[in-house]
Amino acid sequence: MKTLQKQNNELSNVSIQLETLEKTTEVRFSDKLKNIGLFPLKPTNIEILQINLGKLCNQVCEHCHVDAGPDRTEIMTKEVLQACLAVAENPSIHTIDLTGGAPEMNPHFKWFVSELTRQGKKVIVRSNLTILTYKKYLDIPEFYKENKVVVISSMPCYTKENVDKQRGDGVFERSILALKRLNELGYGKEGAGLELNLVFNPGGASLPPEQAGLEQDYKRELKELFDIEFNNLFTITNLPISRFLDFLLKQGKYEEYMNKLINSFNPIAAQNVMCRNTISVGWDGQLFDCDFNQMLELGVASSSQNITNFNIEQLKNRNIIIGQHCYGCTAGAGSSCQGSLA
Repeated sequence: MKTLQKQNNELSNVSIQLETLEKTTEVRFSDKLKNIGLFPLKPTNIEILQINLGKLCNQVCEHCHVDAGPDRTEIMTKEVLQACLAVAENPSIHTIDLTGGAPEMNPHFKWFVSELTRQGKKVIVRSNLTILTYKKYLDIPEFYKENKVVVISSMPCYTKENVDKQRGDGVFERSILALKRLNELGYGKEGAGLELNLVFNPGGASLPPEQAGLEQDYKRELKELFDIEFNNLFTITNLPISRFLDFLLKQGKYEEYMNKLINSFNPIAAQNVMCRNTISVGWDGQLFDCDFNQMLELGVASSSQNITNFNIEQLKNRNIIIGQHCYGCTAGAGSSCQGSLA
């Protein structure tokens, strides 16, 4: 369990983040939604459960909005995982999206994925790749194949310098080793039925480039340089929270970045934001509209606030909690955990 002092520090940090975001500008995100007839923002359905299995991770990435790392002790228990399984049985929920930290580091990871597979659910695992190169986890790629897991992995560039700068020394080489192993098993190969997707997010205070064009660059470079193949590239905008917010403030680029997000607001992206068909589940079972609201401790506006009292009808009729950070999902081509939106 976290110490009281650590809990107090985290609450203080979240309060500071929210206060900083609210002082951003007079152009409220809610006003943008009102102008296009989307306020209050409502769900379209609940089709995806995105579950954070814990904040424990073998990496400390500078852009990580979860603030994950090797020193984090928050891990989803088997009791909470069982409650997630019970909710996943609902036929309207077709996809379970597993995140962390490094989700593979949860001691119940294999059991949980196997149970979801037995339910017939589509299972996505957001792997940092490097974890697959450590002795304890070398069998995970074959486990993925057996369970037809969709693997989505962060790969902010196809060059060593840029990847290691954002994600830590040695990460690029380990990521290449993991990708080669996944390819050997059929992942990323056309017609194999084993989906391997990569994720690009900018290293600095900028929006991602156009997704389709960047995907072609990635496919060409990774194939020529390392004989690596993958299915899709997803571009994701960095939201101004947690470590990335700290980065912006230290660089003196916070206001510039927020203005860039605001000026790039896209109504089509706003209509398709992931919080409209997804519920985010925290490591302790608490429910949130999205992974970013989870990190800001903005729980759902519903009496159904925990996976143990999950009520899909109540949640489908809730108002989605929004804030200035939501501009990150609606800027340019839009951003979600499945890439661009428009």
